[in-house]
Amino acid sequence: MKILNGEKILRKLDETIRLDDKRFPPLSSNSVFEMLVSMVLSQNTSDKNTVKSVKSLREKFVVTPENISKARLGELKKAIRHSGLYNVKARALKKLAKIVVEKYEGRLEVVFEKPLEEARRELMGLPGVGPKTADVMLLFAGGKPTFPIDTHVFRVSRRLGVIGEDDSYEEARRKLMQLFPRESYLKVHLLLIEHGRRTCRARRPLCRNCVLLEHCSFGQGLVKKNP
Repeated sequence: MKILNGEKILRKLDETIRLDDKRFPPLSSNSVFEMLVSMVLSQNTSDKNTVKSVKSLREKFVVTPENISKARLGELKKAIRHSGLYNVKARALKKLAKIVVEKYEGRLEVVFEKPLEEARRELMGLPGVGPKTADVMLLFAGGKPTFPIDTHVFRVSRRLGVIGEDDSYEEARRKLMQLFPRESYLKVHLLLIEHGRRTCRARRPLCRNCVLLEHCSFGQGLVKKNP
């Protein structure tokens, strides 16, 4: 059984993929909440539709907990209609905003002051927030050492053999957090997503050009099968 070296995988990806530092602007109270709103809207829909819904929502409302909690449900549904399951999401957003106003006085980031797992459980208790959304918020907005897993991260990690085919989200998260250095979680998360988009694609992966080919039994098998 091969033993993967997380630092070596990180180094190889980092040498070949350039990340845009502009994606990490300072977050205000309102933008932390807006980030969570965007995450809820992104569920079960494409990036294109998420962008449309967020843009439409911004045009209709100043996206704050107070404004969303007071918004008419019909207007909220109309604003996010490009997002899948917009009826369900509109109700979830109103409930979410109401909780942020009443429990956190409009400042969602107070959750980040708690220990990681406690903060994670608290976020996952909010309407529309599952493990991935909670981990994204904790890592990006809270600077907490956790590892969000999207479809690209799942795919690349499975092919590398980091996680098993039947591993749950929580099992995959634990294994990835064990493999990579704690301080690198944000960078590795983004690098794995980019690698999944560019090279380790769901269909017709570019295994011959993959910098991780020596670590990947899946890729080696495809190359051997199609010499």
